[in-house]
Amino acid sequence: MDLHATSPTTTIQQADDDGTWTSEKARALHDAPFNNLLFLAQTIHRQNFDPNKVQLSRLLSIKTGGCPEDCGYCSQSAHHETGLKASKLMEVKRVIAEATKARDAGATRYCMGAAWRNPKARDMDAVVAMVEGVKALGMETCMTLGMLDLEQTARLKQAGLDYYNHNIDTSERYYSEIISTRSFADRLETLELVRQSGIKVCCGGIVGMGEEPVDRIDMLVTLANLPEHPQSVPINMLIPIAGTPLAEAKPIEPIEFVRVIALARIMMPKSHVRLSAGRTAMTDEMQALCFFAGANSIFVGDTLLTADNPGEDKDTLLFCRLGIEPMELEAQ
Repeated sequence: MDLHATSPTTTIQQADDDGTWTSEKARALHDAPFNNLLFLAQTIHRQNFDPNKVQLSRLLSIKTGGCPEDCGYCSQSAHHETGLKASKLMEVKRVIAEATKARDAGATRYCMGAAWRNPKARDMDAVVAMVEGVKALGMETCMTLGMLDLEQTARLKQAGLDYYNHNIDTSERYYSEIISTRSFADRLETLELVRQSGIKVCCGGIVGMGEEPVDRIDMLVTLANLPEHPQSVPINMLIPIAGTPLAEAKPIEPIEFVRVIALARIMMPKSHVRLSAGRTAMTDEMQALCFFAGANSIFVGDTLLTADNPGEDKDTLLFCRLGIEPMELEAQ
């Protein structure tokens, strides 16, 4: 496709004939004139989604802090002095109560996250009960629990889990600069287990961690070249947290962030692209550009695990100004 043409619907194909992407083709799109990039992204978005509907998710930390991983961005790592105290796994009854409030406030997907390297056998009964309880409320369910094995994945599928979140975070090249306790290959292995089980994959990454533009592009190339595109692709803007190695990371420029959103939409046209962490640092105008570039999912509520998030009143006002409505629950 010629991004210098007046129409975004002519000439060459972006991906190779077999649907795979090269870094070179993705880079050419990423570096195109900004208006042309957004025009193409919005065109593809409209071919697959209602451009004025955004899916609303709520995220709850069901087990906070004390994680043995050393992810350089994370306040919950036991390796970092962030002042966050570790907690035990939340009671099932409380999780269901919080999910009920989220549903009543308009959320259609409930995401539950635990600060674990991987779930322990003793925790699986409670985790399964949470999935079953939230499903009974008529909501989509999503969990992020770290790495999984085959048996755990099968149990989550049987419980009715809709989505499993397991981000690759960044490019394979830059990964070791951020995390040393888990390999890039470990993450891909869990993603494959989830995919083969029939659970939908939620996988994206974080930008603004000191990476180069090529790392953001290669992260998306990895995702777009998975056996199936992740059904949900969260794009997070780093929230620098005191006490973590990335506390002083230089923020990504807003236009560069929007380019990542647009590229994700073009490369994974049928995926929900979620504007995730970092929205408290975004102006309304920046968020509006992200929606135009193809973002069509957000987290609502005052917090994301342990980080701040815009309040629901602010999101409602922004949606009103932009003429955006919450997306209905997808047919199961």
